Amino acid sequence: MSGRTAAERVALARHPGRPGTADYIAALCTDFFEQKGDRQCREDPAILGGVALFHGRPVTVLGHRKGKNLEENLKCNFGMPGPEGYRKARRMMEQAEKFRRPIFTFLDTPGAYPGVEAEARGQGEAIARNLAVMSALTVPVICVVTGEGNSGGALAIGVGNTVLMLENAVYSVLSPEGFASILWKDAARAEEACGIMKLTAEDLLAAGVIDGILPEPEGGAHTAPQSVFRTVDEALCRALEGWKRQSGSFLAAQRYKKFRAMGDPAGKRERA
Repeated sequence: MSGRTAAERVALARHPGRPGTADYIAALCTDFFEQKGDRQCREDPAILGGVALFHGRPVTVLGHRKGKNLEENLKCNFGMPGPEGYRKARRMMEQAEKFRRPIFTFLDTPGAYPGVEAEARGQGEAIARNLAVMSALTVPVICVVTGEGNSGGALAIGVGNTVLMLENAVYSVLSPEGFASILWKDAARAEEACGIMKLTAEDLLAAGVIDGILPEPEGGAHTAPQSVFRTVDEALCRALEGWKRQSGSFLAAQRYKKFRAMGDPAGKRERA
């Protein structure tokens, strides 16, 4: 892996040309049928998901959605879901549980939308409910952090049996700007924050937070997306093969044990 700084990896994770959830679904799956709406309030474009075929096998696939330009970003709220997005994701995962479909999730968000209106509609409850539901699923759940995975907005679809990260992705409790604002009251110190937050794939693998790092082209995922798609495809196949023969009770117990031991560098948990 290249010797990039944490701040440089954050910049690559946020690159506007970086492949997003829609790109991964189009490249890895066939017969994708998008599912919309939370059946309670409205459709949230910041979460994209549905049913698809992965190498001929039915799966449920979902993830955060950002835009490729300003217009798309505004439509998708810059990849920051509201409670409707998380309720939609939960609905899809509960359906996957009912029909015994493996679940793939792609994490790439600055965080859940923090607006007053989102909180009024139950943002915290929606995220908490997702964590509870994902913890108890009895189908394989495989998560890939493809860009920036910040805060509970990422974790709300990130409770997996296997959690992988692209080489230049980042995963943390909040953005570096938010960290610097809280700790030092100065968002301009975000680059400094990157260096101490332990948010890179190498940091998180060493801490036992993730299960593997997926390599990227030297210039980043956006420079050779087809290569990245092949890498992710192979990783999903390996992970799915490893879990498909396990019982539902084992999958739920492994996921519970894994997250209870999160951050243990000795790896005292089941690994994919």
